[in-house]
Amino acid sequence: MVLDDDLRAWLLDSDPALRWQVERDLLGADDDVWQATRARVATEGFGARLLSLQDDDGRWAGGAFFPAGFDFHGPETAPDAGQPWTATTWSLTSLHEWGVDAAALEGTAQRLDAVCRWEYDDLPYWGGEVDACINAMTLANGAWLGADVSQVARWFLEHRMTDGGWNCEWVEGSVRSSVRSTLASVRGLLGYETTVEAHGGPGTSSSLTSALRAARHAGEEYLLARRLMFRLSTGEQLAPWVTELAYPVRSFYSVLAAADHLRAASLHDARPPDPRVAEAVEVVRAARQPDGTWLQGRRHPGRVWFEVDVPAGEPSRWLTLHALRVLDWWDTGGPATDA
Repeated sequence: MVLDDDLRAWLLDSDPALRWQVERDLLGADDDVWQATRARVATEGFGARLLSLQDDDGRWAGGAFFPAGFDFHGPETAPDAGQPWTATTWSLTSLHEWGVDAAALEGTAQRLDAVCRWEYDDLPYWGGEVDACINAMTLANGAWLGADVSQVARWFLEHRMTDGGWNCEWVEGSVRSSVRSTLASVRGLLGYETTVEAHGGPGTSSSLTSALRAARHAGEEYLLARRLMFRLSTGEQLAPWVTELAYPVRSFYSVLAAADHLRAASLHDARPPDPRVAEAVEVVRAARQPDGTWLQGRRHPGRVWFEVDVPAGEPSRWLTLHALRVLDWWDTGGPATDA
């Protein structure tokens, strides 16, 4: 991808967690260049800072999905307050997405297995719980750290809805998938799949991996049938929030987050972009500013260890990275680099 000098310099003037992805996905840098930058994530900037906040027992903030002592009936549970993003699952997910080498967390999987329990029913951490979005992060993070997450893997096969996706509200009686739960699920499944294909892992097998790949493809088809943003029944836009672009993504849904996953899936599967992504891509393209950047849409409310992106309304390096690599993938008809 050709970037003007100012945009290129602005993107490279960033934390190593972001910079290595710019080098790899936008600039086509040699492997030794972006891998050297990626290796710095554990010792510099966001990655090093978050690693330093890990508890001695392997957790963050003393909890699995919520911090220790979280008041489930207090002010942080109000609809506009946002949940805290500081506990173990969120911290591991950030480190994983930023490219931290699992070796920097040596022993974490074992320590969590010994002491970490879900707030839901006090279930063991690497066995997962009942929420698809939570289990998706657990599946990908566990494979990355070398934990046995085969129970979580089988959970996705057992809890896929008849329409092809997943819904975190199945425990409340929902029988239809949701785009948010389905995107979170296929992201987790792809993370698991790429890790076990490269490194193997406890509890894995070729039959399980094949079944999970088929489930992922069915979930992606669920999103594609809706062209990432429309109701299948009426053709209307799902909701205003589908076109709201924000980083960190967390477990929220947007057309950019969905398109960026499909880009990663197409790289992994060696398949060209699906034509049904076209309208979502044009929404992303239309959000580009005259200077070539994308603006932060909002900050999801809730406690954080520290901010990793700009306030709403300001140019976001993270969103600009994600948007540019989606457009490059789409406009070239496939992957520009071997990611």
